[in-house]
Amino acid sequence: MRCIASTLGEKRCVMAALGGGWFLALAFGVTLLKLLLMPTYHSTDFEVHRNWLAITHSLPVSQWYYEATSEWTLDYPPFFAWFEYALSHVAKYFDKEMLVIQNLNHASQPTVIFQRLSVVFTDVLFIYAVHECCRCINGKQGVKEPLESPQFVLSVLLLWNFGLLIVDHIHFQYNGFLFGFMLLSVARLFQKRHLEGAFLFAVLLHFKHINLYVAPAYGMYLLRSYCFTANNSDGSLQWRSFSFLRLAALGLIVCCVSALSLGPFIVWGQLPQLLSRLFPFKRGLCHAYWAPNFWALYNALDKALSVIGLKYQFLDPAKMPKAAMTGGLVQEFQHTILPSVTPLATLTCTAVSMLPSVFCLWFKPQGPRGFLRCLVLCALSSFMFGWHVHEKAILLAILPLSLLAVERSRDAGVYLVLSTTGHLSLFPLLFTVPELPIKILLMLLFTVYSFSSLKAVFRKEGPLLNWLETIYLIGLIPVEIVCEIVLPFTSWILKFPFLPLLLTSVYCALGVMYAWLKLYVSAFTGPPAARRKEE
Repeated sequence: MRCIASTLGEKRCVMAALGGGWFLALAFGVTLLKLLLMPTYHSTDFEVHRNWLAITHSLPVSQWYYEATSEWTLDYPPFFAWFEYALSHVAKYFDKEMLVIQNLNHASQPTVIFQRLSVVFTDVLFIYAVHECCRCINGKQGVKEPLESPQFVLSVLLLWNFGLLIVDHIHFQYNGFLFGFMLLSVARLFQKRHLEGAFLFAVLLHFKHINLYVAPAYGMYLLRSYCFTANNSDGSLQWRSFSFLRLAALGLIVCCVSALSLGPFIVWGQLPQLLSRLFPFKRGLCHAYWAPNFWALYNALDKALSVIGLKYQFLDPAKMPKAAMTGGLVQEFQHTILPSVTPLATLTCTAVSMLPSVFCLWFKPQGPRGFLRCLVLCALSSFMFGWHVHEKAILLAILPLSLLAVERSRDAGVYLVLSTTGHLSLFPLLFTVPELPIKILLMLLFTVYSFSSLKAVFRKEGPLLNWLETIYLIGLIPVEIVCEIVLPFTSWILKFPFLPLLLTSVYCALGVMYAWLKLYVSAFTGPPAARRKEE
């Protein structure tokens, strides 16, 4: 009876948090905030998407991936191109001039309003996906306040995610509805609706191909949990329980979605041109703003060694390649001391760093949560070692990790380290003065809520962070003060304009790498009892 009462109490907590109007209030509140952010600064990505609207609206499909009037050529998969095409038929009622390819950098007020509203409107899918994910989270015993329930905390961590707010609704992109596809596919796998989850992820791949990095997690989990129809009592698998029919169903889904997306370009013989746009390897190892990953540390070490070598005359200045890695530009460059890195080397490092998590998913399954942990590890591995990684890609790990953070204190600690460092590394994206108080306030509010809410959820399980993690996170404050306030008002900024970006990336890279390693330890030391129960 006590167990039943506890279960009913948890269900009432979930209903109060989701069905009692709280979820709608959260969704409405964040939508209102997005509307208030409409007049803020927008980056070159705004012109990128305006140009894609013009390309898809003005040209036949066969010319979409050849058009090069603007430097911001179409480099997303076909489904996203069709998405832009659909938007363009609404955009013409706001301002037809935005749909003229030759109107480069066109940013009239109607154009800005339309583009901003299009991001807000398509976020409806993200809101629905968050609701579905909250339904997959187990309630915690002893939680009496709906606002402290894991479901409510998760809804805030996702809907009000700081990184997603500034990247989509200030900087400008369409990540919200794309993450909606991912989170909805994750929710469907939790609900054992495997084919639907596979379909949603296949569609997502043809919207944004960066999600290929987490495809190994999907492939391994679906193979083990769906294609094998029965497990032995010890958790091992036997090939007689393998269902070729289920494997064929998964293969059919992938093939049909791919044929719908790529079919026309294959027929026209344009697949090589499309792939050259999707995978431009001549953009250099690092993005203009260094992502806080392994290569940021590698670049910084190379730079430090070259400075030391010149100071103590170990190196000949005449024979040194010109340092371009700290110019803040998208370009190829050669390292001075350390071996230069090739795309093949980054691919190898990424694959090797992913393999342990994928093997763990097969040999030490932990149900859907094991899959989710593998997904986050794959995303972090690609972020740490990938070629030309954008700093915004850290959201590919932070958002799914939110689901784990509200259910296990160990994951909550990793989440606090990763989200705090990852979000702060996005600060250089908003470099204009008017946005400085906005990003600081939003970051502060989200971070304070993350720490306080997760502490409330796991109040009986001790501190979420150890002393070393606490000191490191506190260190982010002086780093940010130096980069945002001190250096811009000194003569150093004229001589070393990239220095604030370098300091931010290198310091945050330490936290991201630490979170990656700690999450790996967590994956291999998961509780056996929980593993048996979830399987």
